[in-house]
Amino acid sequence: MSLLSYVELCELVEQGVIGPVDPKAINAASIDVRLGDEVLIEEDSNRIISLKDRNPLAMRKINIANNHYDLMPGESILASTVEKFYLPEDISCEYKLKSSMARIFLEHLHAGWADSGFNNSVLTLEFCNLSRFHTIRLHPGDYVGQICFFRHTNVPEHRSYKTIGRYNNCDTVEHIKP
Repeated sequence: MSLLSYVELCELVEQGVIGPVDPKAINAASIDVRLGDEVLIEEDSNRIISLKDRNPLAMRKINIANNHYDLMPGESILASTVEKFYLPEDISCEYKLKSSMARIFLEHLHAGWADSGFNNSVLTLEFCNLSRFHTIRLHPGDYVGQICFFRHTNVPEHRSYKTIGRYNNCDTVEHIKP
């Protein structure tokens, strides 16, 4: 498996593997991605969540397209990228938080991997405000992370995310699916 660099990333953008992408968002070994227009916020339900049953949290979708979202200290939300992904069978990618976001204690959980075959979908992001005293204001279109792409051998169709994935064809933030 090899990490793709600038020229290869430009080719991926040209081929439509990720988009829309501003050419200035292509870095030496990653592509910057932006925050989408909707977030899922947790609601107080006092439910027990079963990992076995893949129960979703009680959440409410908020559209922030013409506004912002204030992420309070200790709060977690689900969000998504503006960019959609159309990963071929020999490309996988991983979301990484931008260091400037980490320096204000915005954290992203470690669920940012997209397998080959992840198709026609935005990437759902899991943000937490780890600060004790500061609210983090999130605006749609903010550059919040970067995607690193990896080339590998083709994945057999029966193991491709295209065949077995739950989150293809998602154009907005998604909760857990059974």
